[in-house]
Amino acid sequence: MPPHRGHQFLIDFARAYAERVTILVCTLERDPIPGRLRYEWVCEMAAAPNVDVVHVDEDLPQSPADHPQFWEIWQCVIGNAVPGRVDYFFACEDYGPRTAEVIGDECRYVPVDPARALVPISASAIRGDPLRHWEFLPEAVRPYYVRRVCIFGPESTGKSTLARDLAREFKTVYAHEYARPLLDPHGGQCRLEDIPAIVRGQVATEEALARQANRVLFCDTDVLTTTLWSDVLFKATPDWIQALAERRTYDLYLLLDVDVPWVDDSQRFFSAEPVRRETYARFRDALERRGRPCRVIRGDWNERLSAAIRAVRELL
Repeated sequence: MPPHRGHQFLIDFARAYAERVTILVCTLERDPIPGRLRYEWVCEMAAAPNVDVVHVDEDLPQSPADHPQFWEIWQCVIGNAVPGRVDYFFACEDYGPRTAEVIGDECRYVPVDPARALVPISASAIRGDPLRHWEFLPEAVRPYYVRRVCIFGPESTGKSTLARDLAREFKTVYAHEYARPLLDPHGGQCRLEDIPAIVRGQVATEEALARQANRVLFCDTDVLTTTLWSDVLFKATPDWIQALAERRTYDLYLLLDVDVPWVDDSQRFFSAEPVRRETYARFRDALERRGRPCRVIRGDWNERLSAAIRAVRELL
């Protein structure tokens, strides 16, 4: 909890050693990280034609002190998961030799870096400070721990530029505003029927890049922003998009004020100062009503970047 590079080494070692490998992902309902999620992570980490991943989600004893028939119980669990003969049992823990004996006389224990010298990490260390041990997290696991920062606010406030600059400063990636490339071929004109495609594209961009991020992912807009614009432009937003906007939250919102000049382009609408102020208030209120963590960013471009960098450093 979570699977890490040490588990990846164990998996890859077994795949290179044996012709066919079965991995048991054993989870409890009370675990702090959902078992189904961990099973899916391991399926991705171990994906190969000669590997089977089995999810065991029974409430099983975790040590011999927990139950007088501990070894008999686990013998049945392993036998049900791996029918037929088991030649090798791979582990780095000290329960390896005894488990191999329980599996059967023909099974041999194969130790894999028991000193943890090759991949010096533990799951408890990662849980204690995941960002410090980022290099030990497999790509499949990183989206679970990555800090997400949403660049939020009205049009023409420098969101895209700030997202790019922050990504450069923190040596990571950013998710762009998906609506722009989607609407550019149509002269920037948005229709109500475009809203679902914008939302799906925005979410997909973010989730894909979360796997590549270095501790923090900057997101140039979000689903909540799309709902606000849909309500303004069309007086309507599909219910499923409204629900999605409530579920998708970020570790920090950088709310950009409208105290910079308005710049025209093919996808902007409201240049009048009173309307810009009204729009800013709508965005601010949307965050306040939901109690989402927010830092207001204002001033000239250099001041904005400096304030945003300070806010992100505090988050990390």
